[in-house]
Formats: sequence, C-alpha cells, structure tokens
Amino acid sequence: MPQITVATINLRNRSDRWRERRHLLVAELLDETPNLIALQEISFPIGQGRWLRNQINARLPEGKRPYRIIQLRKQHPINGYLEGIGVLSNLPILYSDNLNLGYGGRVALRVNVELSNRQPLDFVCTHFHHVHTDKEARQEQALLLTGWLADSRPIPAQVIAGDFNEVPTGPAIQIMKQRYRSAYQLRHGFEPLATFPTALVPLGDWSGCLDYIFVSSGIRQVLEARIFCDEPAPDDDMLYPSDHVGILATLEI
Repeated sequence: MPQITVATINLRNRSDRWRERRHLLVAELLDETPNLIALQEISFPIGQGRWLRNQINARLPEGKRPYRIIQLRKQHPINGYLEGIGVLSNLPILYSDNLNLGYGGRVALRVNVELSNRQPLDFVCTHFHHVHTDKEARQEQALLLTGWLADSRPIPAQVIAGDFNEVPTGPAIQIMKQRYRSAYQLRHGFEPLATFPTALVPLGDWSGCLDYIFVSSGIRQVLEARIFCDEPAPDDDMLYPSDHVGILATLEI
C-alpha cells in the first residue's frame, strides 16, 4: 500500500521580511520533502512559486525526484495579478482543474496524481475568504468545494489542504467534516491549538487554528500528523518561515 507525505503552508506572499525568511522555508521543506505541498498566498509578480520550486530542486539529494509546480491565480481583476495558490508535487501529475469560490476571487486547485501502485489521488489546495465575521461566505465556499469534489470526476482517494480562515468550531469546518476527516484530529483527538499567527506578525492576544489537511474515506490510515515550519531563525526569534505554521501528514492509501 502506498505511503505519501502531504503538507500545507501559507507563504504570506512577499510581505514581512520575505527575503530574510525565504531560506528558512526552503530549509524546512527540504528537511521534510513532502510528496505534495499546498501553497497559499503565492506572490505572482515576483515568481515566488517558481523560485521556491527551483531552490528546492537545486538542493535535493541525488536521485530524489524533482518537484513540479501547478499554480492558479485568484479569479479577480486586481488581486488575481498579485496572488494565488499552488501545488508542489514530486509525484506524476495526470491532470489539474479548478473551482472559482468567489468572494474576492478565491479558488480551489485540484491536482490529480498517480501513486506508486498507479492508483490516482486528488490533492486539492484552497484558501477560503478571510474576513473573520463572514462565516456564511466560508460556509458557502465549503459547500461549493465538497459538492464539486463529489460531482466532478470523483475518486475515492482525496486530500484537501489549505488555509480555511476558520476555527474548528466554525460552520465551514463542520461542513468539511461531514464528508472528510481531519488528519491532525485523527492522530491526536483534537485540532492544533493554533496555526496562526507566528511571532513574524504579532497581532496581540488572538491566535487560532485556521489550517487543515482533510482526507477522504479512501485514505486508509493517517500514520503521522504534526505542525512544521514552527521554528524561528537561530539568531532572530521573531523571524519565522511565515505568519502561519504548516501542517504535515503521512498517509497510507
């Protein structure tokens, strides 16, 4: 039975000391080398996604399969130029497609990959609406996303990862959990206490879990699920890879 490692991390685009923190991010991803990585808030004007792919590939040990990147801009006339989401994959990609989730051009990106036993797997990256009080908007996005995955080219093995901008008790997360299971919760019995913010962007007293990896019933077992990208630079305890920490999970399909 195939085993893969998947991850999600919000890049925080080019904001908040990107040139200083970017090498922390590359080093963390190289340490883990997940098979599939969901990226949110990719800056398109600076080619951030391609830069990240190139830096990781240049440092991979000999014999390791290089990464490809599939990216998707927001479906918005202004914000779409600036920002989007993407998936890094070192597994063979069979096809990709996407869904417009509205509310400022939010999108979901599905990348269908082939596992070692030739079984297909859907890996979906998304980034939900960010305004804290707009719970109904995220609820609508969760309904759109789960309906799309159930009705359009449905397959048993599906993983949905990203920044949902919603705490575990929120309606959007409850809708996701009607059809999918949280990888972290399966391993630990609860969600992370917080995935946002890190000390990179001190925002006062509030913190919360906004990032998740969800798996379908076609995923046999979650072998591991944990936080990563959660360590500051050795010489600067305010410098983190991003304003979010990431989630990493090892799955048996």
